[in-house]
Amino acid sequence: MPMLRLRVTGSDDDVRAISNLLTSLDGIEHIEEVDDLMPHMDDDDSSSAGLPDDQGPGQHSLEIDAPNLATANRVRDAVEALAFDLDVLVEFDTEDN
Repeated sequence: MPMLRLRVTGSDDDVRAISNLLTSLDGIEHIEEVDDLMPHMDDDDSSSAGLPDDQGPGQHSLEIDAPNLATANRVRDAVEALAFDLDVLVEFDTEDN
């Protein structure tokens, strides 16, 4: 069963839209947003606090269990199309079992 991992650079609303799309696809039963394992060392009193580089969209990680490779490919195609429409960045990391 292939597991797809997505990293989405966008707002909470963008991630919610992608999750809603994924739940509407046949064969997808499990979608989970996972925590970022890398700590972000942003201090409120840092000399770089509030710079424009720190004010961008958030990053979110999703894991999706697909029953087979064909469904995993449909997920990829659907998410790529929606990401283009939403103007967000999506990175795919697949694990083939």
